[in-house]
Amino acid sequence: MKCRKCSRPAVFNMRQHKLALCEVHYPEWFIAQTQRAVKKYRMFGPDDRVLVAVSGGKDSLSLWDVLLRLGYQADGLYIDLGIDDSVGYSAASREKVEQFAAQRPDARLTVVDLKAEYGETLPEVARRVQRGRVKPCSVCGLIKRHVMNRVTRDGGYDVLATGHNLDDEVAVLFGNVLHWQTGYIARQAPVLPARHDGLVRKVKPFCRFYERETAAYALLTGIDYIYDECPHVVGATSLRYKGILNQMEEESPGTKLQFYLGFLRARKEGFFREQAEEVELHPCTNCGQLTSVPGLCAFCRLWI
Repeated sequence: MKCRKCSRPAVFNMRQHKLALCEVHYPEWFIAQTQRAVKKYRMFGPDDRVLVAVSGGKDSLSLWDVLLRLGYQADGLYIDLGIDDSVGYSAASREKVEQFAAQRPDARLTVVDLKAEYGETLPEVARRVQRGRVKPCSVCGLIKRHVMNRVTRDGGYDVLATGHNLDDEVAVLFGNVLHWQTGYIARQAPVLPARHDGLVRKVKPFCRFYERETAAYALLTGIDYIYDECPHVVGATSLRYKGILNQMEEESPGTKLQFYLGFLRARKEGFFREQAEEVELHPCTNCGQLTSVPGLCAFCRLWI
């Protein structure tokens, strides 16, 4: 198989695009497609300060790398949750992020250590508030959203960027459609605007890339990332949805992309507009971040 651009041997074939590229032209295509998504969905401009939430995985580190190559003012944020399983997941992922930043003189990194700042790791908080239940995923999401919003706001950044890829987005969409969670469906988008003062704009520049496409970019550009998944993700419903969607994709290449793009077209036409309910928000009496419940926000209630 030959590269569509130069006829050299191709290293990566994208059946859904009917496009095969070599080790030189694939990264070029990937970077150009990222820039296209940023412009198409009006995510941010050249003068905006972007904070990239990085986990040490292929998607977030690739996103940070691409934005730096494109010349954006992109800094990184790593949240050390203190997940100390058999492979030392948090320590290993933090090391990958710090190595990435150290190799790039224009890469500025902020690390928030949950144990150092709040006195407990994620597993410790989860065991205390969930009374021994094993899965801390809901607590993890709450903590990360709070910290990401705080650092973005306090650091004077214009936007928070995450490395969610197409596989992530369609798995969430698939699950919400199965259960007709219309409120969640209405709020899913490549750009989540800051609808209230104190909340930050969030964007997903990789939302149209398959997971294997971001993995190929990381490998071809020499990005050293952590291969292990978070140990708590095992058995997650989203993984089952991804498995079903992968089977559909194997039989009909492009299924996931068409599903997602069709959803975005329907959303643009206002199909879900009536389901996007406005929620009255109040400043938390402790941290000042907005919450739907008067008094303490859910994050601050974790620590009392």
